[in-house]
Amino acid sequence: MSKLTKNKKLALEKVDKDKAYTIDEAAKLVKELSFTKFNASVDMDIRLGVDPRKANQMVRGVVTLPHGTGKNVRVLVLCTPDKEEEARAAGADYVGLDEYIEKLKSGWTDIDIIITMPSIMGKIGALGRILGPRGLMPNPKSGTVTMEIGKAVQEVKAGKIDFKVDKFGIVHASVGKVEFDPEKLRDNAREFVGMIQKLKPSSAKGTYMKSVYMSSTMSPGIKLDIKSLLD
Repeated sequence: MSKLTKNKKLALEKVDKDKAYTIDEAAKLVKELSFTKFNASVDMDIRLGVDPRKANQMVRGVVTLPHGTGKNVRVLVLCTPDKEEEARAAGADYVGLDEYIEKLKSGWTDIDIIITMPSIMGKIGALGRILGPRGLMPNPKSGTVTMEIGKAVQEVKAGKIDFKVDKFGIVHASVGKVEFDPEKLRDNAREFVGMIQKLKPSSAKGTYMKSVYMSSTMSPGIKLDIKSLLD
């Protein structure tokens, strides 16, 4: 077992493991727990009472965080020449088609999201083994396969994120950075959890939202009072 560092020990001492913190309390505390030398991400983990193996209990969606993610999202747009200027004007970092498909085939994945058009998906399908494990495969459900290229780029740059419950029934997402004001972290967290609540499958029985935790990179998790997130 690895030895606790001084900072890690101090962070653990600040968290009451038996307490469910309100979102306002947690948004302030998570900033105090961060001891990294970089601007750490603030993440949320939501355990749901669903069975992801059943198609009618899959929870997946998109949400635009009111204050963005604080992250510079690197966007690659794969499109036809007539859409290239629209993509660049909207702020895409990389725009093109065949040359970038070849780069992706060679293992280049120095990007955060790929946006493309329905007519291009045939070319991208062969990249599934490369893009799939990295969460980069465009999907119409997340708004990354669309004819409205400019709008899609702007939304992603403004803080639109997509999420999906994993095989353990947990949804993970970053809702900001530790440099954010507590109020911004609170607003982003509520927007994210509110969207999860709206997506509750009608087939899900029992408690839907079992637990919600907030943490910063490498910090201990803070258990949240779910009611304070939904009020």
